[in-house]
Amino acid sequence: MLFFLPAKSQFLLSGRVFDKSKINYVEFARVISTGGNIALTDSMGRYAIEVKNGDSVYFVYDHKPTQKFAVNGISNYDNFNVSLHINVTSKYSLLKEVIVQSKTYRQDSLENRQHYAQVFNFQKPGLVTQTGTDGTVGFDANEIINTFRFRRNKRIKAFQRRLEKEEEDKYVDYRFSKFFVGRITGLKSPALDSFLVKYRPDYEFVSQSTELDFNQYVLDASYQFRKLFMLQQKN
Repeated sequence: MLFFLPAKSQFLLSGRVFDKSKINYVEFARVISTGGNIALTDSMGRYAIEVKNGDSVYFVYDHKPTQKFAVNGISNYDNFNVSLHINVTSKYSLLKEVIVQSKTYRQDSLENRQHYAQVFNFQKPGLVTQTGTDGTVGFDANEIINTFRFRRNKRIKAFQRRLEKEEEDKYVDYRFSKFFVGRITGLKSPALDSFLVKYRPDYEFVSQSTELDFNQYVLDASYQFRKLFMLQQKN
């Protein structure tokens, strides 16, 4: 009697995409499986896509697809690197002019923190005991005054929360920028503007997600957006 092992369900295929120099990473290359899954490379050329036995994968950059690679013929699923027949400029060179012309998010955030240091570092006053040179225990007069300045303390705390919220919003704007989203999704205004409002992620997700996960979120959301748009057009 013959026994057949069940085919393995979906598993992860990962690696990097380089240009023809095999030195420069290719960002925003699409990795597509014949099983219907799509992934996107990050700034380090990394990708990860779910595949299954029997699938093939291919890579698309600048609307030009590569040949298809049968998953069954790939020997190392954790390090399937591909070199595309293109030349890309390094990300550092592309960003060099931008850095000179305008501040980065990190620079703005640091300057904002320094400017409002007293507010960001504000702690609600409490009574702190002090021991005199003669061993007697007492309270600092200024601390007593500050403790009972309720309105002032409340205003500072409210301003602190507002500054923190503004900083969080700026970080989301920085990662979920119109240029970045447009480049990944291929959407143009006004559809792009609608997408940015409808699928704007919250700060917690943006701050905790890796570049690869964040790119995948934008990509998946864009397909959902296009499906909804097509349904609306039919109706």
